[in-house]
Amino acid sequence: MTTLEIRNLAVKVGDKQILDDVSLKISSGEVHAVMGPNGAGKSTLSAALMGKPGYTITSGSVLLDGVDVLSMPTWQRAVAGLHLVMQYPTEVHGVRLHEAMSAALDSRKQDTDDLGGQILSEARRINFPADLVDRALNVDFSGGEKKRNETVQLAVLRPKIAILDELDSGLDIDALRDCAQRIEDATREMNLGVLVITHYSRLFEQLKPDSVHILTNGRIVKSAGPELAAQLEVTGYAAFNG
Repeated sequence: MTTLEIRNLAVKVGDKQILDDVSLKISSGEVHAVMGPNGAGKSTLSAALMGKPGYTITSGSVLLDGVDVLSMPTWQRAVAGLHLVMQYPTEVHGVRLHEAMSAALDSRKQDTDDLGGQILSEARRINFPADLVDRALNVDFSGGEKKRNETVQLAVLRPKIAILDELDSGLDIDALRDCAQRIEDATREMNLGVLVITHYSRLFEQLKPDSVHILTNGRIVKSAGPELAAQLEVTGYAAFNG
């Protein structure tokens, strides 16, 4: 059993306080959704968890199986078991998916003998065209192709906890269904814990949340079960902005 525990996290960007006293606990096999309006601090949370430069932790801790990851560089957080599916995946010229995954698995001291087969198997599973596997990573990919590629990477690397920063951004219906269903399957097959950041509940048709948290003005103002997402579809966020 793996647990990611965020305790009283506060984050600044420049001189601006973005997050204030955020606490969450995600365990293996669980899906926790963080929802909120634009500018609430959702993407700041994902950036701070992965150690993106420019995000200053002013208080709090982030524990992965009891070890505080905030002192680790980003690559060590990834090796420890955190994985970020980015809202805007980076294009990496001159590097193919196989090469990137081989380097990542080597850093984890994991076997790469059947890596090509694993990549192709995962690509087929989410309808990611096989010819794109051998192209430079994300270069000239559509938004949906990039997110499918990110999902293949997640499945191959088998992290402990996945952070999905607006997985649904830029996806058509088919791509959203394929990617969300693969991650839902991973919660059972790999015992993956998931922190999913999103604006919309449509993602939850495949990826079923155990808990939903509303983040506004840098704070979590309400936590409940999946019924909270359905409530938001009717009321919006205005009721939680006080």
